[in-house]
Amino acid sequence: MTDRSVATDQSVPAPQNGAALPHADIRTIMMGVVLAMFLGALDQTIVATALPTIGRELGQLQVLSWVVTAYLLTATAVTPLYGKLSDIFGRRMMLLVAISLFLVGSIACALAPSLLALIAARAFQGLGGGALISLGQTIIGDVVPPRERGRYMAYFAAVFAASSVAGPTLGGIISDFLHWSFIFWINLPLGAAAYLMTSRVLKRLPRHDQRHRIDVLGAVLMLTATLALLLALAWGGNRYPWGSAPVIGMFLASLVLWALFGLRLAKAGEPFIPVSVLANPVVRNGTGALFFATGALIGLTVMMPLYFETVLGLEAAGSGFALVPLLGGAVTGATLSGRIMMRYAHYTRMPIAGLALATAITAVFAGVHESLSLTQVEIFAGLIGFGIGTVFPVATTSVQNAVPLRQLGIATGVLNFFRSLGSAVLVPVFSAVFIATAVRGSHLVSVQTAIVEGTRDGVDFSHVFTGVFVAAAITIAIGFVFMTAMKVLPLRSQLDIDEQVGR
Repeated sequence: MTDRSVATDQSVPAPQNGAALPHADIRTIMMGVVLAMFLGALDQTIVATALPTIGRELGQLQVLSWVVTAYLLTATAVTPLYGKLSDIFGRRMMLLVAISLFLVGSIACALAPSLLALIAARAFQGLGGGALISLGQTIIGDVVPPRERGRYMAYFAAVFAASSVAGPTLGGIISDFLHWSFIFWINLPLGAAAYLMTSRVLKRLPRHDQRHRIDVLGAVLMLTATLALLLALAWGGNRYPWGSAPVIGMFLASLVLWALFGLRLAKAGEPFIPVSVLANPVVRNGTGALFFATGALIGLTVMMPLYFETVLGLEAAGSGFALVPLLGGAVTGATLSGRIMMRYAHYTRMPIAGLALATAITAVFAGVHESLSLTQVEIFAGLIGFGIGTVFPVATTSVQNAVPLRQLGIATGVLNFFRSLGSAVLVPVFSAVFIATAVRGSHLVSVQTAIVEGTRDGVDFSHVFTGVFVAAAITIAIGFVFMTAMKVLPLRSQLDIDEQVGR
């Protein structure tokens, strides 16, 4: 069944009083916001292809994945916090704070003298980067009703297409011909432009300030629980055996801390993550689907450059270009899914089909990748990315559509919290699977030599990655289950508070 009552006027209702907000104002707000979002999106993709080069220069390959994980960890922790703070102090102020922290962290990353210092700087950078995409999505939810949001998907597609293509490519080129630190230096002019532009245009943004209390204890419990889990995953099978006391101890500590976090959510007057939001079935299933879909995509984004360099023999710049089909496919899938969502009542059918396709293609790829050429690998990667990408606009819009306007910032923060948590958890999971497979085949030293010295010496490493692709297929399949279970609600055509609360 289709729904063709798509608005054709050039304005949407302003969220605070029902007055029309001109389309030109919305477009101006969008341009400022997407520039800030571009910073966050670019930094997620540009680092991946530089990791082998960073490892060659700074060493300590056993913790190399933490260059990505540390950023994801802190970005994950602060995402719901920014949602609440933006409800208290306004979206504009918090976005400017986030950009400032992100730029300071970028400078620290560029100047890092060791891998541990780089990891620490990336953690600080995540304190700002965690808000860039989340606040951008919240701001769009403030001014564009769910049914109208598809018409603005071109802006989001431009952001992620540019970052998907420019990120891996720039990361590889900079690593090969300049110095890896320049992948952080380029954030400065982009960040300065984003700061100046958003400072001006967001003054037009309607305000929906609410009085909130910040649950510091809940935030600390969540952060430490996640850190303990990630340490267990990073150490297991690498620094310590999986059954060793340090690894088991970290898993148990994480379990206890998550239990305390759950108790805090139930008892706090205004918990870090509101129980009412988590109890919403659309929010719960939408965030679950996004957790696994994003985790699979970021995990593959981190591992595929290693595959391209150690198995197919590409240089860093070449691996950057080779990563484009995976990320470009995700952008294409997201753009098409967003457009379809505007016109069809059963808008979850597209991401359900997309995740089913991605699961099947990834499973097949895991079984045949050892005999594929680069061109064939790129085709598989593009199809996998396309299938995963169909989830993103549908999950985000569905969650925002299912909550009252007064909970928009919090709900979007929760959504992005679990999206980032999926990456923070699944990147070390994929890394652990990779290391476990390499150790079992007694090829870990050979793989490290190939990364550090850039030579394979005739050794075939392709089987080492099979477990990673199997893990990715399982991860995508779990996301498929969540998306299938998500209830389809009619998309609102207005930003009316009474209409939302009465839902």
